[in-house]
Amino acid sequence: MKLIRMSILVGTSVIALAGCGGNTASPSSAAQPSREPTASTSASPTSPAGGLPQGSDPVTLDPTSFVAEITHPYWPMPVGARWTYSEVDADGTEFKVVVDVRDETKEILGIATTVVHDQVTQDGEIVEDTTDWYAQDADGNLWYMGEDTAEYENGEIVSTEGSWEAGVDGAQPGIILPAVPEVGQAYRQEYLEGQAEDEAIIVSISDRVVSDAGEYENAIATRESTPLEPAVLEYKWYAPGVGIVEALGISPDFSREQLTHVDGL
Repeated sequence: MKLIRMSILVGTSVIALAGCGGNTASPSSAAQPSREPTASTSASPTSPAGGLPQGSDPVTLDPTSFVAEITHPYWPMPVGARWTYSEVDADGTEFKVVVDVRDETKEILGIATTVVHDQVTQDGEIVEDTTDWYAQDADGNLWYMGEDTAEYENGEIVSTEGSWEAGVDGAQPGIILPAVPEVGQAYRQEYLEGQAEDEAIIVSISDRVVSDAGEYENAIATRESTPLEPAVLEYKWYAPGVGIVEALGISPDFSREQLTHVDGL
């Protein structure tokens, strides 16, 4: 899942979640556009025993424990929904990002995943084209099951690095958002050794975010990183009933992506 381009109980049932930490807010990106949000100092990350997948830990998902539609309160994905973003990188180059939910599914690990298309363009030319696969379990956890991504130059594919599919070549599914987000929850978002190892921790559940698409209260803020690129740090804000409203690349270079329009929710 690439917005800004910088970049458990094992068995026959899906994992149960156990959170930790309190409702400790970090400064909103609207108020602090170029500063790193302040994570809670009172919360500690959820341990693997708490139920959220970590690192390369294997999980076994029960397909019968998944639902057909993604209705997560912080990122619902009805068929036909579309999010449009404006992105500016450290050099001031502007991009347009369009994310839409397709009327199709892809079976992964026996689960009918929701297909989401993500395309980045600059002056009408494709820069990146990605198909993501998501699924929601019966407890409400939003799982990330893989992506097929390609980067373009002059209309030609130059890289597919970062593509992965759960269950293929040792790749493991990850969590995008827990069913009940709490400050301090830490988890892997994806895992394919050496290719896709993104991790996240929830640093706030009460931020205020303002974009061209509107003003949002009680947004979740996540801090995202990867051991593959230790210098890379990114924050995302998820608004109730909307999904991702803003993403900030903090290091090694500053970049910003904001929601400008949303349809179909």
